[in-house]
Amino acid sequence: MDLIGLYPTWYEPGIGSGWVIGLIATIHVLFSHTAVGAAVLFAVLAYIGMRDDRPELIDFIRKYGLFLLIFSYVLGSITGPGIWYSTTVGSPRGISALIHNFVWKWATEWVFFVIEVIGVYMLVYLAGKLDRRSYMKLAVIFGITSYATMLAIVGILSFMMMPGREEWLAEGGYLLGFYGPNTFAQLAIRTAFMLTMTAVVGGFVAAGLKDLEFKRWLLRRLAVVGGLSVLVGIALYPWYLGTLPGIAHLVLENRLPDSFTPSILIVLAAMLAYFVLTFARPKVVTGAVAAVATLAILVMGLWPGETIRESARKPYIAGQYLYSNQVIGHDVPGMGVKSEIPTLQKVGFTHAGVFWPESQREITADNMVEVGRSLAITACSNCHSLSKTGIRPIGNYFPQKADIEGIKTYLLGALSTGNTMYMPQIPLKDDEAAALALYIAGLNDPEAVARYTSGDKTAFLETRSEKEVK
Repeated sequence: MDLIGLYPTWYEPGIGSGWVIGLIATIHVLFSHTAVGAAVLFAVLAYIGMRDDRPELIDFIRKYGLFLLIFSYVLGSITGPGIWYSTTVGSPRGISALIHNFVWKWATEWVFFVIEVIGVYMLVYLAGKLDRRSYMKLAVIFGITSYATMLAIVGILSFMMMPGREEWLAEGGYLLGFYGPNTFAQLAIRTAFMLTMTAVVGGFVAAGLKDLEFKRWLLRRLAVVGGLSVLVGIALYPWYLGTLPGIAHLVLENRLPDSFTPSILIVLAAMLAYFVLTFARPKVVTGAVAAVATLAILVMGLWPGETIRESARKPYIAGQYLYSNQVIGHDVPGMGVKSEIPTLQKVGFTHAGVFWPESQREITADNMVEVGRSLAITACSNCHSLSKTGIRPIGNYFPQKADIEGIKTYLLGALSTGNTMYMPQIPLKDDEAAALALYIAGLNDPEAVARYTSGDKTAFLETRSEKEVK
């Protein structure tokens, strides 16, 4: 049978499912990256505390670790499952592709994560109770296991952009899919900016210290770590861009607004200015100031960075073979995966979808708008909002005054053949294109639907049987 296992699409009408996933993921990145960066910082501070006999450093690790238990490990453990839930309903085949390729890598990451969680509890509650050498060893183990979790996750995120090696498409295999230039470039740039986050959040903890001399000493060193990590991250950015596939550069050049790069530079300059101020005037850093800086990184720093990564891998969701709308767009011989484009070209979405409503399998003059909406949700809504708000409202890409025939021509031409700049190939049958065109036209010009429903409905709809007769 000509069927493909497309799951029912989760559609959030207000902002779109993509933004829901993005919001949860961006918040989680702040929690998770701060935890990893703090783990590395703890190992260094524990070593200095042992070497120089400075018990106040051990006490700071205890306070920072106690803060992380809530900030990173409780809140992070809420947003983490939030990512799993939202991506599973929003991109079930994307998650399936990642699990099928890297299930043991993910399992390994969870083992390290369990060690990490146990480690932070031990660092908090054994501070001052263990001898300093043993405490330092515990901090180093905590730092290594925490960083190992990032290595595993970054490899999976990198695969979402592109397989590690081109040979993976033909041969498959974990090593070919996971490790590639983009993996290490992304790991390096994330390492730099995780230390930036750690320095800012660490300032929030340091602001509450009673020993003013130690507070000044610590804030200045956090400022050095944060400032240098920003500069290193900027220096690594060209390397990261150089590892992206050609289509990613095309997307970034044409999809990002002209104001994007200047705004990023302003944010980075503001971060540097904050660390310079912290170094020169440590006493200005209060809990409120550090909290504002943390929010600024989240809103103005992390969100644009995650937007770049998510936008650059379009139109794919994984391995440059699975489209964002869950359709398998290319053969992957190494994994035994077959493209679903020929099936859609043969029978269309309405006849190929296992879960497609039975009442909409045959398109008629009476259900065209309803079928058009279902097609838009299935084929378009993972990247485009179907309302005026949210991510890339689809109505903004078409004339405000309905040109139904023009939209239909585009759908049957560029979109169905894949002759677009960076969109997936979405093969539509003639009657499907008519239904989708009518629905899209109605988004900007609701009267278009009214004119259709009150006029000659059959004039616009050419059924499949009629087309086959011709």
